[in-house]
Amino acid sequence: MYAITIPEPGGPEALVWDDVPDPVPAEGEVLVDVVASAVNRADLLQRQGFYNPPPGASPYPGLECAGRVVALGPGTEGSGWSVGDEVCALLSGGGYAEKVAVPVGQLLPVPDGVDLVTAAGLPEVTCTVWSNVFMIAHLRPGETLLAHGGASGIGTMAIQLAKSVGARVAVTAGGPEKLARCAELGADILIDYREQDFVDELKKATDGAGADVILDIVGAKYLDRNVKALAVNGRLAVIGMQGGVKGELNLGALLVKRAAITATSLRGRPLGEKASIVAAVREHVWPLIGAGQVRPIVDRTFPMSDAAQAHRALEAGDHIGKILLTRA
Repeated sequence: MYAITIPEPGGPEALVWDDVPDPVPAEGEVLVDVVASAVNRADLLQRQGFYNPPPGASPYPGLECAGRVVALGPGTEGSGWSVGDEVCALLSGGGYAEKVAVPVGQLLPVPDGVDLVTAAGLPEVTCTVWSNVFMIAHLRPGETLLAHGGASGIGTMAIQLAKSVGARVAVTAGGPEKLARCAELGADILIDYREQDFVDELKKATDGAGADVILDIVGAKYLDRNVKALAVNGRLAVIGMQGGVKGELNLGALLVKRAAITATSLRGRPLGEKASIVAAVREHVWPLIGAGQVRPIVDRTFPMSDAAQAHRALEAGDHIGKILLTRA
């Protein structure tokens, strides 16, 4: 098969479409013929040499895909999956390829009303948002969620899922166009992080209360201000480190608010934990997508062999929603 390889870490030009051995499904895995994948920030870090795949995972980038089951590995009999099924999948790697072996617990059916290519942009964002905002931070109806990077793939999904349960949503994004798209998806409080201080704006919009849950992709740079922006009994979920890995935390401020901070990544979790998250997404999120209440937001697509251009587009930061890679 062909796959995007990374012979040496570097810029987008380090991505090479090359002939490689076909994967062989191990115990509990199925083989998927990939129709499309999606680009995530983790892929950029892997390309740069900063985020290696977990042991045993495919060496090729790509944390999600959509395609068709072409072979069942040992131990998958009775799993409910059959050759020919159209699926999307959460991966630890290998999405930028013509075929990938997937643990059965990380497979999802393509939701009603979503085409196979578009489905490639769903697994990572739905699993990330649902596990952090709902399974860990327990966002409830009537509470306020602050989603940083509201126009990103994660942000556009967080807005929709939070609104679906009756929460109020605040977002940060760069510029009026992105904020307008966030508003179209249901965001109530729009903050341009380039021109406004999100702590001040959030306090004004919530009569000084702040956010009950904050979903943060920035990390260290926002740590202090995120704590200031939290409501009493607030929960901060850190899922990214675009603003650095080391910050200073005022434990006193956290204590006064009786607040909590969690930091998670999805890629390196044990198979059982991933399977539980995927099952929860199938139960809670897939019906919302099937009913049209939640939809995947796709900015643009590139041929998989031209993954370098897709990486450049993500790095440019002018996209809204997901960037997909498709088989030619």
